[in-house]
Amino acid sequence: MAPSKFAGFLLLLSISGAVRVSGTSFFDQNYRIKWGYDHAARFDNGQEVQLSMDASSGSGFESKKSYGFGFFDMEIKLPGTNSAGVVTTFYLISLEGDRHDEMDFEFLGNREGKPITLQTNVYADGVGDREQRILLWFDPTADFHSYKILWNDHQIVFYVDDIPIRVFKNNTRIGVPYPARPMQIEASLWNGDDWATDGSRTKIDWRYAPFRARYRGFDISGCESWGHDARGCDSPAYWWNSPEHWALDEAQERRLEDVRKSYMNYDYCADRSRHPVPPPECL
Repeated sequence: MAPSKFAGFLLLLSISGAVRVSGTSFFDQNYRIKWGYDHAARFDNGQEVQLSMDASSGSGFESKKSYGFGFFDMEIKLPGTNSAGVVTTFYLISLEGDRHDEMDFEFLGNREGKPITLQTNVYADGVGDREQRILLWFDPTADFHSYKILWNDHQIVFYVDDIPIRVFKNNTRIGVPYPARPMQIEASLWNGDDWATDGSRTKIDWRYAPFRARYRGFDISGCESWGHDARGCDSPAYWWNSPEHWALDEAQERRLEDVRKSYMNYDYCADRSRHPVPPPECL
């Protein structure tokens, strides 16, 4: 079932100390600026935030609380003309240092007329290097698009405009770590020209600065969680934990496969230079 079917839910649900928030929220209700304070601005009475970056600084924000399982989404409009080397992000991250968990959307800017690459990654217990990259089939600089992460004890699904583009299954039974720590939601705009575009060969052209990314949709549908284990948020009372969200349905599987065939240009599972033997979750 597509997550858009739940967009109309206006609910505050409390279960064993866990809270789900949904509806129309202003930025300051659920988020705060984390860095680059003078490079962030609010619009539309706080229903939209702009992050900017120039040669002096980028900027970023974070959720005020940490969450266990849930459904996390953001609408983003990426920086426009000639953004090579500029990285725009939306991600979840735990506060565990070297053994942290993380789920990333990273948008890698490019020269005008060249496609924007979307890189996703998953860290679990400090183990990452699970990059997948797709070329977006639309211009993400022209308007807002939605980017979503469904996370429960069975799978993590990345969506673009309700289309699944990646699934990371819980394979702890075969020894693969799975994200299970409470995480904060973060977003940022930063200088990544040492790696982001053409393997760092294309650098930021500061003549086009400041670069600006706009974010909106600050509702959070997630289980508030404290401590070091998100699995206390596995109550079936949350819709994202229900059996229908333990795996994609047939229609979603077809759409995922279409994306992989038509738009994917890198998958760590197929990179034999890095992984002569495929990681166990890829088999």
